[in-house]
Amino acid sequence: MQAASLDQFRAQFRGQIIQPNDADYDSARKVYNAMIDKRPRLIAKCADVADVIYAVNFGRENGLLTAIRGGGHNGAGLGICDEGLVIDLSRMKGVRVDPTARTVQVAGGCVWGDVDHATHAFGKATPCGFISTTGVAGLTLGGGIGYLTRKYGLTIDNLLEVEMVLADGRFVAAGPKKNPDLFWAVRGGGGNFGVVTSFLFRLHPVKMVYAGPTFWPLDQAADVMRAYREFIVNAPEDVNGFFAFLVVPPVPMFPEHLHNKTMCGIVWCCTGREAKAAKALKPMRTFGKPAFDHVGMMPFPILQSLFDGLYPPGLQWYWRADFVKELSDEAIALHVKHGAALPTMHSTTHLYPIDGAPARIGKTETPFTHRDAKWAQVIVGVDPDPANKDKITKWCKEYFDALHPYSTGGAYVNFMMEEGQERIQATYGENYGRLAEIKKKYDPSNFFRVNQNIRPAA
Repeated sequence: MQAASLDQFRAQFRGQIIQPNDADYDSARKVYNAMIDKRPRLIAKCADVADVIYAVNFGRENGLLTAIRGGGHNGAGLGICDEGLVIDLSRMKGVRVDPTARTVQVAGGCVWGDVDHATHAFGKATPCGFISTTGVAGLTLGGGIGYLTRKYGLTIDNLLEVEMVLADGRFVAAGPKKNPDLFWAVRGGGGNFGVVTSFLFRLHPVKMVYAGPTFWPLDQAADVMRAYREFIVNAPEDVNGFFAFLVVPPVPMFPEHLHNKTMCGIVWCCTGREAKAAKALKPMRTFGKPAFDHVGMMPFPILQSLFDGLYPPGLQWYWRADFVKELSDEAIALHVKHGAALPTMHSTTHLYPIDGAPARIGKTETPFTHRDAKWAQVIVGVDPDPANKDKITKWCKEYFDALHPYSTGGAYVNFMMEEGQERIQATYGENYGRLAEIKKKYDPSNFFRVNQNIRPAA
């Protein structure tokens, strides 16, 4: 990297360029997962699309390893790199709702809380995730699983168009009629194909939801899981609920006698009318002897941000994931064994239902190929103390190794650590070859490789 080249870059750039000697370098390089501690040579906080183009060209022309950072939530820390360039979109905010067309245009630096704030005023939402501080770009490009999935599909199933900067610096649009091969690839293929600076999503009528948690003591966990596996796949699609093993946080929302107890639970979200939703949930909410049940009407953004305080940036994270077609009795027994041994208060296991609307889209219509799975399973070791890094990692790996034989073999790409090329290929399955060909067309030198990398076809 020549000094003259850097000077020219600075002269073109309207955002902020941060180097290791700058006072705000350490804060700028932090990502959501505090287990990740990387030191880039440059962090380019882009102000607009032109900045993204200049940054991509600068990285390519100087042979710099380049990472793209949106919301910074990537568990594996793939929004940052050592000794390279980070193209940071966090200053690129902007959400525009078109209530007539029922769409929302979202800039690449937004988080889902930005989107929820804008769309809720119009009584609408688009399928997103479970935490409002999650970046729009990362969640979308990996598929997008959330509270609205069973009813309205994955986030990518509601993506209408993107604008992006390619590895050669070109700015292009991609949609069903514009660069359709590229549009196909970004709907699940991650950040392999360019820097997406704008997303256009379809909106749905979602304002208030019937939502909240139901908890059971651990001695009922196996029975609850067996009841849940039958209940959720047969429930109306406007009923969603993810199963969890959790430690009850010591916060006023929960009774004191449950604080810090390991339990199992289901967090509900229903988009139908209150009376209809209550009737639909009753068989599961009254199953066995729940220790806590707190379900009612709330604005969708409240549900979407319910866990923000429990999972702020700066915790240690290690997670592993799989797609699951069925919860056998053997798998349930293993879940109970390992789920009962949560190593820390923040650690958890979730089973997110992905049947319903996602299953009506063909396995090759998007790169997200595991359309026949019923659940996306994630095992998460989390703690604020770096001293517990090994403990949470060991627990997570052992849990994953025990349950992996009962999975489809692939995982939700947004829930993967750096797990190797074989695992990436298993995740994309029969779609990997097509993705590799599109990668060859749009990024033949694999410039965008700080990701769950799809290598260009030979």
